[in-house]
Amino acid sequence: MSQASSVNPEVARVHSGVRDTCERLFRRAQEAGVLRADIDIPWTRRVYYALIHEAAQNRDEQDTATLATFVVDTLLRGAGTPHPDRL
Repeated sequence: MSQASSVNPEVARVHSGVRDTCERLFRRAQEAGVLRADIDIPWTRRVYYALIHEAAQNRDEQDTATLATFVVDTLLRGAGTPHPDRL
C-alpha cells in the first residue's frame, strides 16, 4: 500500500479496492460499537496500514499470530492505560 498513488492502472485499481474494503470494515465496526463513533475512518485506515507495515518489518522476530495480535490489539485498544485514574 506504500505505492497507493501508482501510475500503473492495475496497482491503482487493487489499492482502491483494498482501501474501500478496509473503510467499509471500519464503518461496520464503528456501527457495531467496536470503534468509537467519533473516529476518523481514513486516519484509522492509515494507522492500520502503518501497523501492518511495522509488523511486516518484524516478521523474523515474532511469529505471524503474535504480530497479528499486536496489530489488532494496538488498533482497538491503543497504547494508553485502560484506567484513566492510573496516570
